[in-house]
Amino acid sequence: MGHDHHHHHELQVSDISRALVFGIVLNMLFVCIEMVAGFWYDSLALLSDAGHNFSDVIALLLALFAFKLLSIAPNKKYTYGYRKTTIWAALINAIILLVAVGMIFWESLDRWSTPLIVDGKTTAFVAGAGILINGFTAWLFVKDKDKDLNIKGAYLHMIADMLVSIGVLISGIIILFTNWYWVDTVMSWIIIVIIILSTWNLLKDSIHLSLDGVPKDIDISSIQQKILLVDGIKSIHHTHIWALSTTENAMTAHLVISHNNTFAEAAVIKKKIKHILEHEKIHHVTLELEKEGEHCSALDCTIINEKEDHNH
Repeated sequence: MGHDHHHHHELQVSDISRALVFGIVLNMLFVCIEMVAGFWYDSLALLSDAGHNFSDVIALLLALFAFKLLSIAPNKKYTYGYRKTTIWAALINAIILLVAVGMIFWESLDRWSTPLIVDGKTTAFVAGAGILINGFTAWLFVKDKDKDLNIKGAYLHMIADMLVSIGVLISGIIILFTNWYWVDTVMSWIIIVIIILSTWNLLKDSIHLSLDGVPKDIDISSIQQKILLVDGIKSIHHTHIWALSTTENAMTAHLVISHNNTFAEAAVIKKKIKHILEHEKIHHVTLELEKEGEHCSALDCTIINEKEDHNH
């Protein structure tokens, strides 16, 4: 049985922590400004955007917390450390977003039946500030967005918020020149749709990974075929691939080799396979080698054979 423990994500802990903390403080200040302006001027679009931005503050806090736990070394009780918290952070964030959307929608129904006068100029001004703040916060994560899924999620959330702020700015300008106050409520519905669309994939992917599903960027059939191309491999079965965190994946598999292979040759075979898997974003590998003629111990034994193009 062989184990591989390579870590290919090279995130600078101090830089990421600083960016997250700065983003949290900056966005929390903006949330306060939006909430005060929204209540003062009765702008549901501003309040809904504030709710969305607050959920992003929570997302940044969760990302920071999970990122800190990611750096804690494994121990006897948690042999993989606390890597799974990065997946839970994404799941909790998605749930919070959907709850916030429900509250916004409930309030918008009441506002639609009794529309209130909205200060279009103030709405447009605050939304304009949001465009700058969200855009700057997104820029903080550009460098590392491809190294960690949580960081990429934070980056995409900030970009989405910037687009939402553009929508609020447009509604403020329309109200300023037309006094169509219902536009504020309609824009809040548009914001709700944007949040749901951006949250759905986050919710679906986080639930999938929480259930140890195969990460969506990994094709298990393709990996099996690549392994079968390695000299000495006769078949592969009991293949399991799952996410340890938002950045690291693990795999276990049983490999059938020729009964003529020596121990040294088997070690070379495992080394070749692990090298292949590194390029497939799988960093923790456990391989069990079996000689031809051995029987699987498990009841469900699916064998992928090089000479046959179907499962047994």
